[in-house]
Amino acid sequence: MVFDFFNAPFSNPATFPPQVQLSNQSTEGVPMIFKRVIAAALFLGASLAHAFAPQSGTWVVTSEVDGRPGRGFGIDVQNATLVMQMYAYESSGQPTFYLAVGEVVDNKVTASLNKYNGGRYFGSGARSGVDAGSAGNVSIRFTSGTSGFIQFPNESEVAISRFNFGYGAVPESLRGFWTLNSIGSEGLQSDLVELTKNVGATANGNGLMSNANETFGCEHQTRGNLAGNVLCVKISTSGQLLRSYLFTYSVNEGEGDSLASANSTRQMLQVRRITTPKGVGTGLIYKDAEQGIGPSALLQQIEHISRFGLAQ
Repeated sequence: MVFDFFNAPFSNPATFPPQVQLSNQSTEGVPMIFKRVIAAALFLGASLAHAFAPQSGTWVVTSEVDGRPGRGFGIDVQNATLVMQMYAYESSGQPTFYLAVGEVVDNKVTASLNKYNGGRYFGSGARSGVDAGSAGNVSIRFTSGTSGFIQFPNESEVAISRFNFGYGAVPESLRGFWTLNSIGSEGLQSDLVELTKNVGATANGNGLMSNANETFGCEHQTRGNLAGNVLCVKISTSGQLLRSYLFTYSVNEGEGDSLASANSTRQMLQVRRITTPKGVGTGLIYKDAEQGIGPSALLQQIEHISRFGLAQ
């Protein structure tokens, strides 16, 4: 099933200038959520622009990602302080590592790239490494929370990116529980949704993942003005569009906009993956499922309330 942006009976010409219809096919039997995804794409088409912080994790020189061993670095930013740990090689081919610490100001940081030796090795007792000097300064300028540019000592500036090795831009990556929280003139709007099934692709996406009753769905946009984003819609059981969402995400976190209608004010959106597609929790403490305590506790509570009534 494919879709084109033309005239659709469910669209309001005054509200959605480019309209939508099914291409050379009847709309009969098409999930209503398909139609609402396309309509939402029309009025969420503006670019996203929000403040950002570099996402902690493994980063790489984008041009050096070729599937073979190479260099890379870990970045962690807390309260504007950046710590970068880099693994690389000496001119002799021996592996080494560096540490840089600096303050991020206006999405930029320059810090000394120091190396160390004499520290603890596997199986050794307590040993303290010593500063072995600096290879020079490293400069980074971030263009988003997952991309930027870096200049190493004696090298030209090159593009860098957060290394995403677990989630491709495919429908299955959207499977699982998600929270979507937006705040703005409408106040706080929150949704908790479990995406469980692929109901097919729209013309500009690669597969719409929906909840069980097909009232909430999300799809990676792979073509058109929204390419590179995830578009979601929430509809009523009668097919009315309740809210639309447009965001980008990396691993478990995302940001973007949400909108109740074409005439409403955009809300700032924060997105969080709660479980992986396999149902494993992504939080710091809570697991995918709490350990059950068996039915006896339920029976005891029911029996107690039935005998003594609800607490006053």
